[in-house]
This record gives sequence, structure tokens and C-alpha cells, in this order.
Amino acid sequence: MARALWKGAISFGLVNVPVEMYTAEDRKSFKFSMLDKRNLSPVGYKRYNKNTGKEVAWNDIVKGYEYEKDQYVVLSDEDFKQANVKATQTIDIRAFVDADEIPLEYYETPYYLAPAARGGKVYALLRETLKATHRVAVAEVVLRTTPHLGVVYPDGKALVFNTLRFQDELKDTSGIELPPEGLKSAGVTPKEVELAKRLVDDMTDKWDPSQYKNTYHDDLMARIKQKIKEGKTEEITPPSKEEKPRTAQVIDLADLLKQSLGKGKPQRRAALKVVPKTAAKKSAQSAAKATAKRKRA
Repeated sequence: MARALWKGAISFGLVNVPVEMYTAEDRKSFKFSMLDKRNLSPVGYKRYNKNTGKEVAWNDIVKGYEYEKDQYVVLSDEDFKQANVKATQTIDIRAFVDADEIPLEYYETPYYLAPAARGGKVYALLRETLKATHRVAVAEVVLRTTPHLGVVYPDGKALVFNTLRFQDELKDTSGIELPPEGLKSAGVTPKEVELAKRLVDDMTDKWDPSQYKNTYHDDLMARIKQKIKEGKTEEITPPSKEEKPRTAQVIDLADLLKQSLGKGKPQRRAALKVVPKTAAKKSAQSAAKATAKRKRA
């Protein structure tokens, strides 16, 4: 059963559509572990101070914004709290527009919207209205304290909320060399245009996403399964906690002493007596004389 990422309502005018949001993506990617090829031991990563080379604990890390070269503004948790927008439970529709008016580069991430309890009828009303008018709904919502712009549009029986990039998140084409607009300015002849149109007509087809596959993912997964079948696998034993690999870090003497405590047989306190050298010598001489008398007897 899919788990909802967000629960709330679509709002336009006085109408509220209770909905739940689900991810519509299933990205095909691999999660690889980094191994040392010499002994196949896992390779770890550490946070360290680039000046001292010492490891830094999470509690000692702060975030800084580099506004000029080597010049930073340090931001506290309170700074982020003041900048964050409070999460809302409403997808606020701002306008209805023709879908063709939104350039493709604005589209970002799709999510499915499903009707919440007792929201089926009004959900269907919005879906069928968008289909009949050939419109999409431009909306705003706050997800996890982050504001998002998006569009709501019908897709079969479902409503989709697709996040959009804000205008200032897109770069313009300045600095990129492009041919001038117009056929004549670009040096394209009418004959070349006619041949190009014929080629486009010959290759025109209906959109069928099932024809396009992520062949890289499938081929690499097949290669992995083949190596498993052939027994070409490696079993990696993680280092035990008692036998940590030696590193170039500064040794913490206090930590080593703590680890040493409790190892070996505990000695009784009563047996630990400090005997001066002279007293020890006299004691040894007395013991030798007593032994000699017993032998003579």
C-alpha cells in the first residue's frame, strides 16, 4: 500500500477538494558501496577540519554562506527558522491556464493526488472540469517548509500535481551562441525545409511511452545477475569493533586507557604493598637464615 507524502486539500474559490499526495516517480538507479580494491574493505568518509586535519563532530559543525572569496556569514538554527515558511495543508489554486502556455522547461517533479475521505465527488468534479475546458490549474503549496509552484491537471482517472520551477530558477540563453531566427538569416534553403518536413511526417507517430526503456539500467542489472549466477561474488567481513583499522589520526591516550581497564586478571588491593629496597633486602636475608637452620636440624 502506497504511503501518502502529504495530506490536505485543493482550494479554489469556496471549493475544497480533500486529497492525499503520492510520489509518481520510480527512478531507476543503483546504490553502490565504495570498496578498497586491495582487500575489498568498505571505504568510509569522515568530516574533517581542512586546516588541522582532525575529525569534526556533528555538534561542532555550523553552516556558512560564502558571499565573497573566503568571506562567510555563519547562519544559526534560529536564522533558518525565521526564513522557513510554515507548512500548510492547502494547495491554493491561483489561476487556470491553457496547458500549452507553460513551457516544458518549467516542469519538474510529478505527484499523484488521490481523494481523501468523502472527497471522491468533488475530486471527480475538478478532474472532469479540467478535461472539458482543456485547462490546468496553477497552484502554490508548502511542502516540508519549502514553498512550491505547480500545476494540477488530469491524467486518466487521476489528478496530478507537477511542481514547476520558478522563473528565477531558469537561466536565459545569454552567453550561448545560437543561430539567428528565420530561415533566411540562418542560411536554410526552402528545399532543405521541404525535405525536413517530409522526414518529420514520415517519423510522426502517436506517443507511446512503453516503446522507450532505460536500457542502461536493464543491461547492468542483467550483468549483475549473471555474475551472481556464475558465483563471481565476494563476501566482505566488516572489521570488528575491537580491531579497528589503524589510521593516521592522533591517538587519544585517555581513550586507550579506558579500553585497557578491565582487561586481564584483576589484582587484589591487599597484595599491592610498596616495600622499600632496604627492607626487602633484610627480609630476604632473614628468610635465607631460617631455611638454613631447618636444613641443619
